[in-house]
Amino acid sequence: MTPSDVKATLTFSDGSPSVELPIYKGSVGPQVIDIRKLYAQTGRFTYDPGFMSTAACSSAITFIDGDKGELLYRGYPIEELAVNCDFLETCHLLLYGDLPNAAQRADFTKRVTSHTMVNEQMQFFLRGFRRDAHPMAILTGLVGGMSAFYHDSTDINDPHHREISAIRLIAKMPTLVAMAYKYSCGQPYIYPKNDLSYASNFMRMMFATPCEEYVPNDVLVRAMDRIFILHADHEQNASTSTVRLCGSSGTNPFAAIAAGVACLWGPAHGGANEAALNMLEDVHRTGGIERIGEFIRRVKDKNSSVKLMGFGHRVYKNYDPRAKLMRETCHEVLGALGMGNDPILKLAMALEKIALEDEYFVSRKLYPNVDFYSGIVQRAVGIPVSLFTAVFALARTVGWIAQLNEMIGDPEYKIGRPRQLFSGAVRRQVKPLAQRV
Repeated sequence: MTPSDVKATLTFSDGSPSVELPIYKGSVGPQVIDIRKLYAQTGRFTYDPGFMSTAACSSAITFIDGDKGELLYRGYPIEELAVNCDFLETCHLLLYGDLPNAAQRADFTKRVTSHTMVNEQMQFFLRGFRRDAHPMAILTGLVGGMSAFYHDSTDINDPHHREISAIRLIAKMPTLVAMAYKYSCGQPYIYPKNDLSYASNFMRMMFATPCEEYVPNDVLVRAMDRIFILHADHEQNASTSTVRLCGSSGTNPFAAIAAGVACLWGPAHGGANEAALNMLEDVHRTGGIERIGEFIRRVKDKNSSVKLMGFGHRVYKNYDPRAKLMRETCHEVLGALGMGNDPILKLAMALEKIALEDEYFVSRKLYPNVDFYSGIVQRAVGIPVSLFTAVFALARTVGWIAQLNEMIGDPEYKIGRPRQLFSGAVRRQVKPLAQRV
């Protein structure tokens, strides 16, 4: 952080002495006011529910400009990465700070590929879950359970342990997600193959069976790889902040990532693409594309409880740059699979057209977001809706790890301890039982 020549002065109307606060500026983005000594100097905390105006850390990994619709990984625009790089190159970038050269790319790919298998006893762990358990419930347990199998990489303060756990988590997440899917549908687990790419390997583990080999379609593999890249990191969102807060206690990397998986499960976060597809299913059941006008009318009605899922974004006040890329992939996949007549996908495309042209949506910047398109792509590929968030977790794992490692390497990091504005009962005495009303 670079200190600014300008300082902020906090004054009080009750006559309390004013306080001068330092201001820091990053390489890009808004400046921040340093309030770390505020309580010591004034006896007061700041109040910021949801941390909407609070920078909880200094980070050099990902930058978002919501007004411009810009997303940078280590300074590289997401548009360039998604077109010119594959997911493992993006992983190297997020973990180590720059894109790999040819030798580094080969070495990193080999290291990840050689760790794709999981301990065989993880299969017995799976059997403890009901067959109809949500994949995210299973994944949360499996990721947390990895700390019981890999004792040589659980010390979060040991750089070598962090390196091993990072490679293991990136490598094994596709295997775990595919295992959760196979378990839920009663099919045998498919072991990874080291001669396939990261995305191809995942799709084969998902869709192959012992009686019928799965040959990955290049268009679908490219689409899945792009989904992974677009979801790899997204600054200090809820799940990333959860991983950082969890890791700040010194817990092992697997537990911290499991906490991120649990947070991502929420419908307002990683579950948004699942919610968008469920919304389309509901519209289809209640009349389909012929009733889309009525659905839009209800969305616009302030007194209606109908919500439009998969549109707009809390951070982006412009078109989500990931959505532009995912839209291209979406139409490419639908064209390659000849799925133009699928009723759900036809409904999605009709809704997309309305949202991009209707003044109500355009004026409110309720553009289709990345969750809307990635859900459509995954459905077209054959991934069940209940697994969408698990695929998101698979992709986001590298971002969580990069953020966690950055936090541990920060000399200013300490265990997280948010404050509160207490609004409960003041001190009172316990009355004898007979005197209590």
